[in-house]
Amino acid sequence: MNIKAKKKFGQNFLKDESIKQKIIQAMPNDNLKVVEIGPGLGDLTRKLLEKNKTVTAFEIDLELCDYLQDSLKSEIEKEQLSLVCQDVLECWDNSLCKEDYHLIANLPYYVATNIILKALSDDKCKSLLVMIQKEVAQKFSAKVEDKEFSSLSILASLVGKSELLFDVGGECFDPPPKVTSSILRIEKTKDYICEELFKDKKEFESFKKFLKTAFVAPRKVLAKNLQKSFNKEKIKEFFEDKNLSPTLRPHQLSVKDYHLLFKKLK
Repeated sequence: MNIKAKKKFGQNFLKDESIKQKIIQAMPNDNLKVVEIGPGLGDLTRKLLEKNKTVTAFEIDLELCDYLQDSLKSEIEKEQLSLVCQDVLECWDNSLCKEDYHLIANLPYYVATNIILKALSDDKCKSLLVMIQKEVAQKFSAKVEDKEFSSLSILASLVGKSELLFDVGGECFDPPPKVTSSILRIEKTKDYICEELFKDKKEFESFKKFLKTAFVAPRKVLAKNLQKSFNKEKIKEFFEDKNLSPTLRPHQLSVKDYHLLFKKLK
């Protein structure tokens, strides 16, 4: 069956076998269920099934769903594979699963950030291994003082450890994208909304809006970004109490201090 990648779904099929193997090797070695978003032609799905993983795969493309239902019919009948032919964001409420799982995905660039943030807030999701645009992977994995350090870095750090494992060039795909992709791994060590940090989801949503304001102009002075929405005197007082430079840029403030500043300003 000759299936061509569809631009409307942001599809680029991974064809490099060595990259596929490296991705599988980077998966946690345990017995948890695997949720795959965007299985495409099923290459990674087959490798997961060969490792005796139980997989639930979400595929939005109905043509690909028909292909997968036929080519992986045996695994579906044995209930090793559950294929959901639906937009994952439409059926993602609090969690994708009733049980703990690891997420693996080759994400279209236009929905990558949204899906990763959903997974981070899903307590059943214990790790993420996703292929995304390198620029986005850098924002999630950056550390304080890195120029790529962003609100996404902070949100990811609240649940565990993020790292950019390796890059994947455009030549590894069919059709080849015009940008470099990267494999991002996030290992979660705690729930997204920790009791010691936020009293409820409403407060956490306020924290996300606070971060958006802080990084609205990443290369400008942090205090000036915040003054558009928060009390100028309280900001000045915080910087003085912490002995911080008034010209500090957003990427130069620690995760801990961002949380303390939020508590002071809210």
